[in-house]
Formats: sequence, structure tokens, C-alpha cells
Amino acid sequence: MIIIDGQRSDLSVKSFDNLEDLLVKVMEDEQMNERIVTDVLVNDESFSEIYPHQAEDVVAQEIEKVEIRTVPKSEMAVNITRELYKVINLMNKGSRQIADLFRQADDMEALDMYQDLLEVTRDFLGMIGILRSEFNLQDIPGLESSLKKLSELFSEMVDVQENEDWILLSDLLEYEFLPLVEEWKKIVAFIQDEIGRRKEEG
Repeated sequence: MIIIDGQRSDLSVKSFDNLEDLLVKVMEDEQMNERIVTDVLVNDESFSEIYPHQAEDVVAQEIEKVEIRTVPKSEMAVNITRELYKVINLMNKGSRQIADLFRQADDMEALDMYQDLLEVTRDFLGMIGILRSEFNLQDIPGLESSLKKLSELFSEMVDVQENEDWILLSDLLEYEFLPLVEEWKKIVAFIQDEIGRRKEEG
């Protein structure tokens, strides 16, 4: 038995070799074009891949029931933009803490947190890029200039880090990185509004 968003499907589990084949077939349906899978339950137990194509290893003979839950792409995107606000707040708080630690000469702790901050920033920019291409958002006010400033700032921060000038790095975080983080709030707000508007237009 296959259940998709609470509705029993005409498809039969036994007509597939494994779970991956089944999921690929379900997602090929036109109705799934604008939807994203949030949960897969196999025999009433949650399934998520620990390694790529793990679903291939779940053979159809072992499956009695598959339940697939999805949400509209736009709804998922709105949820992501809400998460991005939380990330901005983390970046804001983190960069202040790192600057303070460098000024207190707690370099090891500061450098650990600094690496985390760079990783979070990269992930954040990656999510912005995905939303931008997924929803074809070409003209986001302030995005290009903000990215340019951030790229230049990162280059400067790399040089400063190589010279181990921690006081200058803390100044860059506080006086240049933090204002940029604040700019991202407006950019995320624009993306959220734009996606929300398209969602309403259906």
C-alpha cells in the first residue's frame, strides 16, 4: 500500500524492485512538480537515508506500506526563510562573541568559533543561492553589492588571519562583518515577501 499526503495511491509496492524506484516513480508525477518530500515512512517507521541511494537497499518484498508526506515548494521556502532569520541572529551574536574573545586574548576559543562562523556564513549564502535559482529571483535589491562587499571582506580577513593580527580581525568582524549581516535581514525579508506573493498567486 502506498499513501501520498493521506490519499491511497493506485500504485502497488510490489510493482517496484526497491524503495528508490518507488520514490522516483512517485516524484515523476506532474502533481509532484511543485512539491518537496518531507517524510517517508516505511511500514510505519520513519525512513531517511544515511548514505546516498540507501533506498535502493530496501527491497520491495520487505515493504507492506509506504507513506509519503510532501509540502508545496513555496511553503517549504517560506519556512527556510524563517530559519534564515535565526541564522542571521546566530551570525550576529557569534561575530560579537568572537571579537570579544580575540580582544581578551582567548585566541584558541575565538578561532574555533571563527571557523564555525565562516561555515555558517557559507551555508547561509548557499541557501540564498538555492532559493534564488529555484524561484528565479533575479533582481534582489542589495544582493549583488552585499555579496561583493562580503567577498572583499573575506579576502581581507584571510590575509589578517595569516598575519595573526587578532585585534584587527576582531575590528573587521565588529565594524564590517556585523553591518553586512544586518543588510541580509532586508534581503531575506525581500525573498520571503516575493515567495509569499507567488504562493498566494498560486
